[in-house]
Amino acid sequence: QVQLVESGGGAVQAGGSLRLSCAASGRTLSSSAMGWFRQPPGKEREFVAAIAWNGGIKNYADPVKGRFTISRDNAKNTVYLQMNSLKSEDTAVYFCAAGRGYYTAQNAESYDLWGQGTQVTVSS
Repeated sequence: QVQLVESGGGAVQAGGSLRLSCAASGRTLSSSAMGWFRQPPGKEREFVAAIAWNGGIKNYADPVKGRFTISRDNAKNTVYLQMNSLKSEDTAVYFCAAGRGYYTAQNAESYDLWGQGTQVTVSS
């Protein structure tokens, strides 16, 4: 079964940090761009960060620049999202996604495999 499984979410106070992981099974991620998206309560899903197949290109949404870092370990078939200096507005369900191609994209349509999501709650 091909799937992505996120982990590492939880509850944290503002200013704290979390590290999300996304592990793949049934599909090799080394030839795919990977992305992280989030869906805040009552809002639509939005782009957070993306990384090219070899880690050479990374893109971030403006609200998380300088605070979040996306990385990948192709040998482990895993992608990470390090989140520092968390704010209450970062509260959301976070999803990882595998891209259709090698390079980064910010639109959800460019991704063809999604995880089930992990909840991140930041209290102020």
